[in-house]
Amino acid sequence: MNRNGQDQGLKKEGLPSPVVFSDVLSAAEQLAGKAHQTQIMTSQSVDQASSASVFLKPENFQRTGAFKFRGAYNAMSRLSEMQKTAGVLTYSSGNHAQAIALSGQLLGIRTTIIMPEDAPVVKKNATIAYGAEIISYDKNAVSREDLAKQVASERSLTLIPPYDHPHVVAGQGTVGLELMQGVSNLDFLFVPCGGGGLLSGCAIAAKALQPSCHVVGVEPAAGDDATRSFYSGTLQTVHNPDTIADGARTPYLGSITFPLVRQHVDSMITVDEAEIVTAMSLLWNRTKMIVEPTGAMSLAGLLSGKIEVRGARVGVVLSGGNVDLLSALKLLAQSSEA
Repeated sequence: MNRNGQDQGLKKEGLPSPVVFSDVLSAAEQLAGKAHQTQIMTSQSVDQASSASVFLKPENFQRTGAFKFRGAYNAMSRLSEMQKTAGVLTYSSGNHAQAIALSGQLLGIRTTIIMPEDAPVVKKNATIAYGAEIISYDKNAVSREDLAKQVASERSLTLIPPYDHPHVVAGQGTVGLELMQGVSNLDFLFVPCGGGGLLSGCAIAAKALQPSCHVVGVEPAAGDDATRSFYSGTLQTVHNPDTIADGARTPYLGSITFPLVRQHVDSMITVDEAEIVTAMSLLWNRTKMIVEPTGAMSLAGLLSGKIEVRGARVGVVLSGGNVDLLSALKLLAQSSEA
């Protein structure tokens, strides 16, 4: 697909806007001095590989090692005193879990995290280190959303989900805000997509500051629910997708993020596992940055050639770097042997 392809028939009208640009600006004020304003980086190797001028936004250097801190802190800092006293609950495979746990530590809020039994050990250990209580579950037998509702009700906790929450979306949108403020005249913006919080937030910022920038969401081919939802106009689901991009194993876009993605995003594409590993390898070897599979999906989408970017100015959000090193090294070794 190119910039003038099938996506151009999908200009969305009349959809609700649960999050607007002023919410992103408000989140930026709330996060000032709390979240890192990650440095925008360039790489000659990435430029050569993509035949474009690429500007990387490395959220692997964010607190907790991923963009998730932005949304978690923005949401938790706005709770009432009663809600803060009672505590917060969420469900997450790792990055949002760590973000909620650290935000709770900073704000003095007790946190409880529902995590799958097979969550990456590095993410689970960090979550515990930030002081959260972890409730493990079998993702093949239990719905994390149903379990979360049950525990929240039993303990009178406030649920802050990983992506389908207006303050979370607005907080994640500050990634795009900083990139758009730091680099002018971007032709494209590639953003990883799991549940759509980062993608929709960044798209809101992009369209407010640089309306002509073409926003591309990238998700794993094994978990292509957002892409199917985007092009069909009907919410699609996927059950426990088998992908190395654990941060994108979400079952569906949310009631908040789905209309936002439809309203503000221009294209959705998917990448396979090999493409993700190739992008990881380029980042690790040439930029010397540790980026996890989910975080490398956006670069994989750029390098896939599914969107024509030759000669363009391109922003790429690298969403995180929380990866089990032994697992990552095995992936990279297998890639080099292929």
